Amino acid sequence: MTKADLVEGIHAKVGLSKKESADIVELVFDTMKETLERCEKIKISGFGNFEVREKRSRVGRNPQTGEVIEISARRVLTFKPSQVLKNALNEGGAPEAAGLAGA
Repeated sequence: MTKADLVEGIHAKVGLSKKESADIVELVFDTMKETLERCEKIKISGFGNFEVREKRSRVGRNPQTGEVIEISARRVLTFKPSQVLKNALNEGGAPEAAGLAGA
């Protein structure tokens, strides 16, 4: 799904113009981006949580050469789905996938 698909969905379901729908989508994404830049958590009930985590620098290896390199400290974005979303995904799951879960 793309941003254009979201705009089209809002336009079709809510009846706003495409320009208004695009403005709403942009506003939501801008607000989320600004919130995450401040390292604040975003909690969307029934969907999940977005959170920025700090990762320390660490030592890694180049898999081709074995050379030791330092992986710099950075921020990473994590998403944890809500139980409601997990249940919705699993209720509509493929039958063969459900059979493999117990294996």
